[in-house]
Amino acid sequence: MVTHHNKCFCRSPPLMIAGGRVFVFPCIQQIQRISLNTLTLNVKSDKVYTRHGVPISVTGIAQMKIQGQNKQMLAAACQMFMGKSEPEISQIALETLEGHQRAIIAHLTVEEIYKDRKKFSEQVFKVASSDLVNMGISVVSYTLKDVHDDQDYLNSLGKGRTAQVQKDARIGEAQNKRDAVIREAHAMQVKISAQYKNEIDMAKAQRDYELKKAAYDIEVNTKKAESEMAYQLQVAKTKQRIEEEKMQVQVVERTQQILLQEQEITRREKELEAKVKKPLLENGFTVTCHFCSPNISVL
Repeated sequence: MVTHHNKCFCRSPPLMIAGGRVFVFPCIQQIQRISLNTLTLNVKSDKVYTRHGVPISVTGIAQMKIQGQNKQMLAAACQMFMGKSEPEISQIALETLEGHQRAIIAHLTVEEIYKDRKKFSEQVFKVASSDLVNMGISVVSYTLKDVHDDQDYLNSLGKGRTAQVQKDARIGEAQNKRDAVIREAHAMQVKISAQYKNEIDMAKAQRDYELKKAAYDIEVNTKKAESEMAYQLQVAKTKQRIEEEKMQVQVVERTQQILLQEQEITRREKELEAKVKKPLLENGFTVTCHFCSPNISVL
């Protein structure tokens, strides 16, 4: 970034140019430069006492740069750092950032910093950004790199955390085994229930089949019996009709026989009359006819 100062008597305001080239009049104008490169800062805070009085050392990595696209921030950076080299700017920003890092460490416990590094990094980033922006510096990123102490507190905390993790792991494993047994028992219960239901359904189906078959057999046997009875009735009717026809034939035959007998009697009478009665009558005899009850007298 280039700032162009006009040294004529009119005292015109300085011209700020982000990048590019500019023409300068010697002895009339002067040029000064401020780096717009991204600065990487290794922020160390040694033996800072936490809220519970435990001294720890913290190292963070920050990325920051002078904001050349924002005119207000660029003007603030020019007023703050004009004529200073990049190492000098880095040192000012580093001291500011390290101070904020210390202040935040002092308000937290070791456990809070150790267990939630992301939260710690966000707090440092937020506080540092609000302060450095007034200098025209934009904090690009901040990451907590390392936390250690000289009293083996973190190691003990790590052991306790490890023991807790192992305990949680054992509890989780036991719970998983318990859940597995419960799931297996539930699965077995579902399987047995399904098997029983299947057997019940099969028994119901068998029962329905047998009931339907019994009803069908009854219907078939009834139809068979009705058919048999109808057949027997028809046979009986046929036999009766045949007997009646036979009796009618016998009556007719008997009638014919009687008629023939009567005709035979009549013929015999006539024959007897012709052979016996008439000659006897002619001679004055009385003739008694066996076929007729009255006596015939001849005088």
